[in-house]
Amino acid sequence: MAKKLEGNGLFESSRMILPEHREAYNRYMTHKDPRPKPVIDEQEWQQIGQALQDSFNQHLPITLDLYHPYEDKQASGFVTVINVFRKEIKLRYDDDWDWIKFDDIIAARI
Repeated sequence: MAKKLEGNGLFESSRMILPEHREAYNRYMTHKDPRPKPVIDEQEWQQIGQALQDSFNQHLPITLDLYHPYEDKQASGFVTVINVFRKEIKLRYDDDWDWIKFDDIIAARI
């Protein structure tokens, strides 16, 4: 009994964690260090632009790698609208669609 009362022994022997606390801790650890946004040079932008144009003009499926600070994201579908003024594209997949900003696109491949 004397060992339990020495140092932090009392709390060490009765340690437990709630599921809510574990989820909150895991969420904190995954969102602690965001990834920096990669810098895309002019040649890569031209390749991305060409892939977007090909998908739009020829109705080819395209796969986009999108920037997200904590995970890798991909979007696949067909480019239906390229809005240069708002700097975004409309990507149609299945029976749904999304507007994707040019700034979020890291890579594109057909």
